[in-house]
Amino acid sequence: MPSLMRQFLRVATASTLAVVFMIPQDSLAQSHVVSPADLQNAVIATTQARQKNVETIRQFVSSPTAEKGLKSAHIDAKQVKDAVSRLSDSELSQLAARASKAQADFAGGRLSDRDLIIILVAVAALILIIVAVR
Repeated sequence: MPSLMRQFLRVATASTLAVVFMIPQDSLAQSHVVSPADLQNAVIATTQARQKNVETIRQFVSSPTAEKGLKSAHIDAKQVKDAVSRLSDSELSQLAARASKAQADFAGGRLSDRDLIIILVAVAALILIIVAVR
């Protein structure tokens, strides 16, 4: 009887090992929730959004009215433009949204030159302060 039990245990062990080694290793590997292609697309989208925000703020600071306002406030426009790239993504998106709104309000006649200059000087000061604190 004990030899029958040993033989059954050997057959069961051999069968289990055969099944384990027959299963492809890829099916045992953990599947990823996000594919590498999706990650790459997300990185590209984030980079493009950041670049768009940087350009929006730089265009806002580069307008003739903005340069005039910065000069009157004794702020170097080049220094502000250079500091924009050092802002975080969230800071960039917030400032770009404010700059876009200010430009749209100015173009729509809801803001005067004076109002736009005040907003511009505040944005420029905020950019320089954020960069200086880091």
